[in-house]
This record gives sequence, structure tokens and C-alpha cells, in this order.
Amino acid sequence: MTYHTLRVCANRGAFEAIPNGDTTLDLPAVRGRLEAHGIAVLDCRVMLIAQMEREVTIGRDGRILIKTRDLAEAERLLETVAPMVGEPP
Repeated sequence: MTYHTLRVCANRGAFEAIPNGDTTLDLPAVRGRLEAHGIAVLDCRVMLIAQMEREVTIGRDGRILIKTRDLAEAERLLETVAPMVGEPP
């Protein structure tokens, strides 16, 4: 899955990555891939919260929220997590 935008959220406390095109993620599959990479995940049914260096929230619609105010850190975390979100089953 590719992302076309990494933008500051309205509250300026996080960055949001927007996927290209409409998507509906299989969150249990995404959770399995994250956990297979050693990332602890809280499953909230409609979203996943990955416990990385910073909290990373993954929505069913493919949006990723990265809780940091540092753009470079957000880009690095997105680069790490995006392939796990979009890997084929």
C-alpha cells in the first residue's frame, strides 16, 4: 500500500498518512503481520494501536496516525509500518 500524504493533524500532536485510493483493511491480518515483526498491538476492533517508539494507530480505511511532532520521525515510522499494513496475506 502506498501513501500520498503525510500531514500534520488538526491538533498538531501527530501526523496522519493517507493511503492512495479507497481501501478496507483486514485488521486481524494486519495485527498478525505487526506481531510477527515483534510489535505489540492493541486491537480496538475498528482500529489497531501499535506500540512502537511512538504510538501508531491504523484505521480500517488504511489511514495511519503517528503520534509525534517530528516530521522525520513520522516519516521513518511510516516507512517501517506501511509495508506491514499493505503486505499481501
